[in-house]
Amino acid sequence: MITKLSHISIYVLDQESAYDFYVNKLGFEVKTDAKMDNGFRWLTVCPKGQGDEHFEIVLMPTNSPMADPADMETLRGLIKKGVMGSGVFFTEDCRKTYEELKAKGVKFKGEPEEQFYGVECIMEDDSGNWFSVTQPKHH
Repeated sequence: MITKLSHISIYVLDQESAYDFYVNKLGFEVKTDAKMDNGFRWLTVCPKGQGDEHFEIVLMPTNSPMADPADMETLRGLIKKGVMGSGVFFTEDCRKTYEELKAKGVKFKGEPEEQFYGVECIMEDDSGNWFSVTQPKHH
């Protein structure tokens, strides 16, 4: 029986740039940063507030030696177009988080807005992936 999701991949255009974005702008912590024998870099991060749950985001390169180069070029094109929505990050105060991240140069598709599920804004990472930054309604 499957009991937990431990890793999820986000394809990024450049791992060094993604490292800077997720660690220095978003404040995530690096869980693993290791090179394999074939040159592949296994780079994982997670929000510092994630707690004790084992969950890591793999910052997956789009130039993997294990993938077809034409497929990777197609993937890079989709990422650059901004069609690769990647998930939802929770925050306790969406408007405050928006202002803090915007001051660090993080791009947003708009200001925080009230939704039926809470307050939300849409953030883009340095590759063009987008995420909902959501302050959920408390029940």
